[in-house]
Amino acid sequence: MKIAIVCYPTFGGSGVVATELGIALAKLNHEVHFITYKQPVRLDLLNPNIHFHEVNVPTYPLFHYQPYELALSSKLVDTIKKYKIDLLHVHYAIPHAYAGYMAKKMLEEESIYVPMVTTLHGTDITLVGNHPRYKPAVTFSINNSDIVTSVSQSLKEDTLRLFEIRKDIQVVPNFIDVSHQKTSFTDCQRDVMAEPEERIVTHISNFRAVKRISDVVDIFYNIQKEMPTKLLMVGEGPERKPAEQKCKELGIRDKVIFFGNSNEIDKILCFSDLFLLPSERESFGLAALEAMVNKAPVISSDAGGIPEVNKHGVSGYLSSVGNVKEMSENAIKILENDDILEIFKQNAYKEAKKFDVNEIVPKYIALYEGALAMS
Repeated sequence: MKIAIVCYPTFGGSGVVATELGIALAKLNHEVHFITYKQPVRLDLLNPNIHFHEVNVPTYPLFHYQPYELALSSKLVDTIKKYKIDLLHVHYAIPHAYAGYMAKKMLEEESIYVPMVTTLHGTDITLVGNHPRYKPAVTFSINNSDIVTSVSQSLKEDTLRLFEIRKDIQVVPNFIDVSHQKTSFTDCQRDVMAEPEERIVTHISNFRAVKRISDVVDIFYNIQKEMPTKLLMVGEGPERKPAEQKCKELGIRDKVIFFGNSNEIDKILCFSDLFLLPSERESFGLAALEAMVNKAPVISSDAGGIPEVNKHGVSGYLSSVGNVKEMSENAIKILENDDILEIFKQNAYKEAKKFDVNEIVPKYIALYEGALAMS
């Protein structure tokens, strides 16, 4: 198949999943065309089956905001015609499904029919899409997709609750390539980050308010009072500076390392004994899955799709949003005993393997084949 993938090219979970999906499809000898405004951060173009097409948005003084949807839909039409694309897979309802629909209608004028699969990832539904100004466009885009998927059962239920959806939504969870994950590296010198007796706790996110970064710091503060511990904070966003200031105020700044964004997540996670994800909302919890496949158990909230990934009492513990006291106690429970920690580490890895790319990508391929059969 020749598949066009539209996604955000940034460090966010939807872009990561879309990129990894394209890479996996290319390895199965499908021809994959990424169409977005810059090369996705995890995209390797060395595979001859992978192509990248940049969406350029001309600047016109007439427009206060430059029309990305217009540029994207036009680029989709050109790319689909030039490369004889069989199927379009868009990640995020807006603006991608909206632009995809417009591209489909333009192509139909030339008797070219390309089915569109839309994958819902989270904030396109629960945050942006539910805004009254966008809700009609999101509803329209979903209902006019040929196939609709969501990354968790929780997100599917949210979508059906918030929108008047006529389409069937199929749950296809996020995934990870277990074969590419290594829990040790020749250059993975743990003593660079911490002393031998110290536990290492990690948090990775885009540092938005919804991630409850202050809770991360509070949980770590409670842990480090009970045992020697370091906190690794990975990511950039509006909550980073307040978190750094809070660490200073609590007198723990020397125990916390802020990395910023990184393409070496697996190397950072190889240090980790525990992962913190106390989010207010998560459609799936991809960061938790990446931690688990690196044998880091997870202390998390029970928000959204997280319980579908992090199994309570097995790969870690779940608590209600904001329950810092219980999260701290559960973290200490795991970290204070070497034998218990090792059991949780192995369980986390076993749970993560259920989301291996080889288990999930065939589900997408089956959906593609079904969409093509309908067209």
